[in-house]
Amino acid sequence: MTTFIGLGDMGSTLARTSLAAGHRVTVWNRSHSKTTALVDHGADLAASLADAIEASEVLIVCLFDHRSVHDVLDPVVDRLAGRQVINLTTTSPDGARELAHWAARHGADYLDGGIMAIPSMIGTAASKVLYSGSQQIFDQNRPLLETWGCAEHFGTDAGMASLYDLALLAGMYVMFAGFFHGAAMVGAAGVPAKEFAVRAADWLRAMAPAVIEYADVIDGGDYAIPGQQSLEFSDVSDIVAASRAHGVSTELVDVVQRLIHRQIDAGHGAHGFARVIESLRGAAA
Repeated sequence: MTTFIGLGDMGSTLARTSLAAGHRVTVWNRSHSKTTALVDHGADLAASLADAIEASEVLIVCLFDHRSVHDVLDPVVDRLAGRQVINLTTTSPDGARELAHWAARHGADYLDGGIMAIPSMIGTAASKVLYSGSQQIFDQNRPLLETWGCAEHFGTDAGMASLYDLALLAGMYVMFAGFFHGAAMVGAAGVPAKEFAVRAADWLRAMAPAVIEYADVIDGGDYAIPGQQSLEFSDVSDIVAASRAHGVSTELVDVVQRLIHRQIDAGHGAHGFARVIESLRGAAA
């Protein structure tokens, strides 16, 4: 038996996928209405949060944020002793570590998870869930975890899954923002975003493998390897100018330009574009 605490879009999907895979499930949510569909599919309904915790050794927590985990569980924290808490609420790395220490103080074991999927992807090959914290929880519950997607454990530091999660989301949000900027540029000339999106998707798909090449350069620390696109060549002044000419804000590309020129101004203009990471690290030399 596994108890699911928090039945928003993601929590409900995780519980429903678990039921479909044959797992026994107890559910609890602050808003009772969100439990109805799951009970209709075979879940047991806990009359109270205390009952939900008592029903299972394994607690799947999927709430809004770090604060909400405490808001919901602090009043019943004395009931957590001897239980396994798998927290799939999005938190910061330090937030995950705090929750791990908090759980340990109250006799519970803790595993943190970062879900790299939207609800419609759960249970498909495209879904990945990253975990860190208790190896024992991960190993004992792996059949359940893998019903939701590919499960990967990143070590006993409870904050590591969150760090990976947020780092991957950073790449996603910046990519989407770049698409929005491009759509605004061509949109100023009357091009529909859908028409631009078809070309953008093809281009980004073709460029995606370059991250592996950049990673090799970064890990090697040699930004002067011949054949790399130089920082001087990577100057985005033309993008800035074209954006302004079409009435598009340049605040997004201005950031990229600043990162590039921080390294050029430090005398590294002939080095490869990957050297921009040193601007992000705060090391101009």
